[in-house]
Amino acid sequence: MSLFDIPDLLFLERYLDLTSYRQTLVAANLANVDTPGYRTRDVPFRATLQWASFSGFEAPLSPMPQPVYGLTERPDGNNVSLDREGLLLAQTQLQYKTAIEFIRSDFRTLHGAINDGVES
Repeated sequence: MSLFDIPDLLFLERYLDLTSYRQTLVAANLANVDTPGYRTRDVPFRATLQWASFSGFEAPLSPMPQPVYGLTERPDGNNVSLDREGLLLAQTQLQYKTAIEFIRSDFRTLHGAINDGVES
């Protein structure tokens, strides 16, 4: 077992992987806003994160992108919503930054423990 194989850090690692993947999907949706017939894709974020948590973090994270239903479709068959994607982009960036701050906090605590309780 590695020093960094603690449940909080393993969870945050998966969380960062998933937010990065979702960011990629959102960027792809935005890049295809004018592509005729393009269908918006997303990952079931909570369900995938829940699966990663229950799998003990041993199985590789392999989120499956899924089409998003219920969005307004334009006459060319494209259903990308700039408002939805912009909101998801901001939300995903905030989630990523929050997870990074949790990791920094864990490492500051670890650093303080190594240096006899003196945190920097």
